[in-house]
Amino acid sequence: MSDPVLQIENLQTHFFTDRGQIPAVDGVTITVNKGEVVGIVGESGCGKSVTSLSVMKLVPNPPGKIVGGTIKFKGEDLVTANEKRMRDIRGNEIAMIFQEPMTSLNPVFTIGNQIGEAIRLHTKASKKQSRDRAIDMLKKVGIPRAEAIVDEYPHQLSGGMRQRVMIAMAMACNPELLIADEPTTALDVTIQAQILDLMRQLNREAQTAILLITHDLGVVAEMCHRVVVMYAGNVIEEGDVRTILKKPKHPYTKGLLNSLPKLEESQERLYSIPGNVPIPGSLTVGCRFAPRCDQATDLCRSEMPQLKAVGDNHFSRCWLSE
Repeated sequence: MSDPVLQIENLQTHFFTDRGQIPAVDGVTITVNKGEVVGIVGESGCGKSVTSLSVMKLVPNPPGKIVGGTIKFKGEDLVTANEKRMRDIRGNEIAMIFQEPMTSLNPVFTIGNQIGEAIRLHTKASKKQSRDRAIDMLKKVGIPRAEAIVDEYPHQLSGGMRQRVMIAMAMACNPELLIADEPTTALDVTIQAQILDLMRQLNREAQTAILLITHDLGVVAEMCHRVVVMYAGNVIEEGDVRTILKKPKHPYTKGLLNSLPKLEESQERLYSIPGNVPIPGSLTVGCRFAPRCDQATDLCRSEMPQLKAVGDNHFSRCWLSE
């Protein structure tokens, strides 16, 4: 897996508001290789979704803007790509599954019409061909009665079915990179397992690279090859999934893992990391996790640590790791 599909280097995405310039993503570097599943984890407000929207150049402007860094897709820098080029790439070479399918599906068009639009736009297929392809894709994602569902509207489907439609739409043009922004958050556990199986199957059969954004470390353990832990707009730890889950180095990653309930232990009260994720831009000195860290020293509060190797393909942004 040494053939990079996506290389994000020192990405900086800022929002220009009445309160000033807010760095939502502040120097993020992530690589996704062909056929690899990379997970991005962290609490809400860490910059995970803004990173994914930056790759697709879907950050609303104004107020958001990519102010630094590069996003290379198969060697081409997307930061400097014009809107026409991005329209060619979106849905064709890079596809995205959003967190809430109802906000991504148009309520006034049928399912077949919406899947078919992407196919017609990128492949110049006829209406009949795109309809047949839409039915085929719905069958692939395990939707029963695909020939009837193709003529139904989003409100007629359940949440799990709508999310499958989103995956069918995303995979209709065989993209090389799939970005999944918490694709299972609103679903019950049985549907969640089916959606993850489906994504794993697509990854295995088509060698589609997947950038998976999630809160759920169980999903990460099941799906991912590598994990990137984000906090306050920075990557604070990165490594292969086994290393991160078994031997985490950063106190924040340890805190996330300790927050998971354990079947073999009876706990009166679940552990939680004290405090909240800081407002972007509010901490300008020292490690951004220092105010919540029970091991923080004066050095942590005064100087920002760099992301450094702490093992084989394992990196941590922490003075304690050194």
